[in-house]
Amino acid sequence: MYRTFAYIERDLIRWSRSSLNIISTLAMPAAWLIFVGLVMPVRYDNYLDFVTPGVLVLTMMTAGLAAGSSIMFDKTLGYLNKFLALPAPRESILVGKILFITLRGLLQTTVILVIATLIGATVQSLMCYVEMYLVLFLFGVMMSSLGSTVALYLNDHDTYAAFQGMVSMPLYFASTALIPYDQMPEALKIISTLNPLTYAIDAMRDLAAGNFPLIQICVLLTLSVAIVLICARRFRKVTVQ
Repeated sequence: MYRTFAYIERDLIRWSRSSLNIISTLAMPAAWLIFVGLVMPVRYDNYLDFVTPGVLVLTMMTAGLAAGSSIMFDKTLGYLNKFLALPAPRESILVGKILFITLRGLLQTTVILVIATLIGATVQSLMCYVEMYLVLFLFGVMMSSLGSTVALYLNDHDTYAAFQGMVSMPLYFASTALIPYDQMPEALKIISTLNPLTYAIDAMRDLAAGNFPLIQICVLLTLSVAIVLICARRFRKVTVQ
C-alpha cells in the first residue's frame, strides 16, 4: 500500500502547486449551483435542494474524467514509462491514480456543498452526509476508471479532450440533474433511466429524503467494480514508446 500512497502523494503535490487549476475546476459547478439553483423557474419550494445533488455529481464527474488527462500528461512527458519500469506492481500505480482523483473530487464536492449550504440548501444530518459521500466515492471511482481506460487507448491530449467534451455535458443533461422524470419528454426519460449519473443523483436525493437507495448503490458498485477490472486489465498490457 505504501507504493500506492507514494503515487497519491506525488499527484497531490503536483495538483496543489496549480492554484489556477484548483479554481477552474470549482468555477463551473459553483456557477451551475448559484445561477441554476437560485434563478431557474421550476415549481419547487426549494429548487436548490433539488439541483444540489446534480451539481455535486457533475463536480465528481468532471474530476473523475480528469484522470484520463492526468494519464495523458504522464504518457506525453514520459513519466508513465518510468513508473512502469519500477519494481512496484502496476496495479499500485493505477489504484493510486484512481484514489487520488476520487479523493480530489470529494474535496471539490465538499466546497460545492458548503456553498450550497451558505446560499440556502437544507442542512442534512451527519449520517446523511456520510452516506452521500459514499455514493460520490463509488461514482468517482467509476468515472476515474472510465477516464483512465479511455486514455490508455488514446495517444494525444486533443483526442481525449474531444472525448471528454463529447461525454460530459450530454450525460449531465440526459440525467435527472435539472428536471425530474415527470417533466421529461418520453424519449429523454428512457435515456435518463440508463444514465449512470441518474443513479448517483437519485441516490443522493433519496438519502436527503430519509430513504436508503439500495438499488442505486448496488448499480454504482457493480459498474465501479466492472470498469476498474477492465481498466486494470488494460493497464497490465499497456506499453509506452
